[in-house]
Amino acid sequence: MSTTHEDTRTASLTDGSDPDLDPGQLEDIVQLIRPDGTRAESPGFDPWVADVSDSQLVSLYEDMVVIRRIDTEATALQRQGELALWAPLFGQEAAQIGSGRALRKDDFVFSSYRENGVAYTRGVDLGDMLKVWRGVASAGWDPYEVGMATPAVIIGAQTLHATGYALGCKHDGVDSVSIAYFGDGATSQGDVNEAMVFASSFQAPVIFFCQNNQWAISEPVGLQAHRHISDRAPGFGIPSIRVDGNDVLAVLAATRIALDRARSGGGPTFIEAVTYRMGPHTTSDDPKRYRPAEDLEVWGRKDPISRLGSLLEDRGALTDETAARVQSKADAVAREMRAACVALDKNPDPMTVFDEVYVEPHSGLERQKSQYAAYLASFEGGAS
Repeated sequence: MSTTHEDTRTASLTDGSDPDLDPGQLEDIVQLIRPDGTRAESPGFDPWVADVSDSQLVSLYEDMVVIRRIDTEATALQRQGELALWAPLFGQEAAQIGSGRALRKDDFVFSSYRENGVAYTRGVDLGDMLKVWRGVASAGWDPYEVGMATPAVIIGAQTLHATGYALGCKHDGVDSVSIAYFGDGATSQGDVNEAMVFASSFQAPVIFFCQNNQWAISEPVGLQAHRHISDRAPGFGIPSIRVDGNDVLAVLAATRIALDRARSGGGPTFIEAVTYRMGPHTTSDDPKRYRPAEDLEVWGRKDPISRLGSLLEDRGALTDETAARVQSKADAVAREMRAACVALDKNPDPMTVFDEVYVEPHSGLERQKSQYAAYLASFEGGAS
């Protein structure tokens, strides 16, 4: 790649070490596809996606259409009582697909509960995405088969896991990279800040990928961040990129830059993907209680799928036939997901909740297990 880190640093990539570059003065956001679908030029970022052909853009478009369809189907399944809960990603498709498709197979993902689009790019089985939300398993998949840990529900905890894994990669002498996904609200958690301190201190090959979807459940991002969230990372000595999170091409470029930096020994990078959560925080949330209706109109005009679709239509790459094929695939994936969900009808044995909690025997856990067994035995039929 001909573009160096020094070149891209002047295009919204700052590490706080250059006195001539104050990250607080960088108001521009990295954008390669405008909301109306026209292509924007960026000398610092264009070279990182120069190899992306129109056919590859169609594949990214297909990915986004498919995961939106997965999202709407899973939401419907929850409304119909087939799932206990679901965390929608509606509106954040470009942030997840653009970053997920930049990763290599030997990279490792640590996510929160909303990154089902990233899970799709890693090849996670559709049924496995639903096991936890169906209540039939404590984890959805084997992390080592797909290079992605099962979602962390404790806010921000995955950043610590990602940093530790990255240090392991560095110790082993491999150029694999770990990436941690989290929301804007998580940046106020101690875990995230501690992970950045550790990653910076030891130059861990990790990417901190913040999907700033404007809401920490019902609290607006402006309540906790009076400057760009990306401005925080340079204080830890970590370069940051602020990117249009609804622009799949810009996200792809930013993630490639961060990956290249990590693989070449440059340490961690923080990416703030500015996007919008168009749906509820989870299916138990009612965003109409706290979110202005006009926000949906404004952000609806920045939709990641229609934006890329307009660009491809102008280039003649998205024909009616292609669009129909993409929609057909999305519907087929949704049917497959629904079938996989209803097939998950075997409840686990209650005592298996204690399995694989600790690697070694633990007296406290054994005591709890004995007490729970006695509790179950107090009911007619006892423990199964």
